[in-house]
Amino acid sequence: MMQSLLASLRVTAATMAVCVGLYATAVWAISQTIAPDKANGSLIVTDDGTVVGSRQIAQAFTEPRYFWPRPSAVDYNGAGAGGSNKSPTSPDVAARGQEMVERYGATAENPLPADLAAASGAGLDPHISEAAALYQIDRVAEARGIAPDALRTLVRGYAVAPGGFLGPDRIVNVLELNIALDRS
Repeated sequence: MMQSLLASLRVTAATMAVCVGLYATAVWAISQTIAPDKANGSLIVTDDGTVVGSRQIAQAFTEPRYFWPRPSAVDYNGAGAGGSNKSPTSPDVAARGQEMVERYGATAENPLPADLAAASGAGLDPHISEAAALYQIDRVAEARGIAPDALRTLVRGYAVAPGGFLGPDRIVNVLELNIALDRS
């Protein structure tokens, strides 16, 4: 009986060493070799070395002088990623949508792009559609005293194709756009 227990413990220890230790080390080493920036969180660092955020996690921008991200069901908390799990017919979702329409001053003639009214599945999507960024031009231009055409050029310069066949044609990383805006 004792020999069986010791043999089981040895097999368990060996399995743990291989599956946890060696596998995790191999995945870490491969990721550091192939894509170290992504493996380390896709951090955005200023010229003075200060980390201001990640390219992969949205931040709450609320000042009129900045472009605003999608709403977040988790208040932009990277430790608590997740959607609200509420139905599109939920009164809470409808109220949030109405709040966003009012916040942006959308009208029937100037409808709000969907990604500015609805949170993403994880609640942390750092991107908005190019249309959503362009929708905010007038507010940001007025708050900063910048010509709207200059902002349109900036937005279009930061818009990229997401690489898939689903979703918007072009997307913009809100944090990167706002950093560029502060630099201009």
